[in-house]
Amino acid sequence: MAKQDLHLVVNGVPRSVHVEPTRLLIDVLRDDFGLTGTKLGCGIGVCGACTVLIDGRSMSACLVLAGACEAHVVLTIEGVAAGTELDTIQQAFLDCDALQCGYCTPGQIMAALALLREDPDPTDEAIDEGMLGNLCRCTGYYTIRDAVRTAADRLALGT
Repeated sequence: MAKQDLHLVVNGVPRSVHVEPTRLLIDVLRDDFGLTGTKLGCGIGVCGACTVLIDGRSMSACLVLAGACEAHVVLTIEGVAAGTELDTIQQAFLDCDALQCGYCTPGQIMAALALLREDPDPTDEAIDEGMLGNLCRCTGYYTIRDAVRTAADRLALGT
């Protein structure tokens, strides 16, 4: 299969890469761009470890062909913080102890970010539903829900 030039915006930076059209976005992010915060867990789109935002929508990077991202905007965990200052959702995860081993945390944060952009004041049920595609073996999910609620509250207060 012939390679193609792929042009997209990743974490606010225009990027180009010459790839085979069947290459997965997760591989391009990790191998070509060095963005290893996005984790490869299951490889079949059920664990959420590879969650990124594409044009603001939560997507599993292990299921998305890189070629389908032509002219799209991709946000990974590396693009969430503003310099050295954590984003509100990242700080809430830290403050609420919503991370343990950390493997699923980038995907959890990306899913939470997408949820809060769509619903800035979610109920606990909406949080549970919005985070459904992100598995965690360590936390028991209660602290993750607390972190999303805390972030929502802080964003509502502008802090």
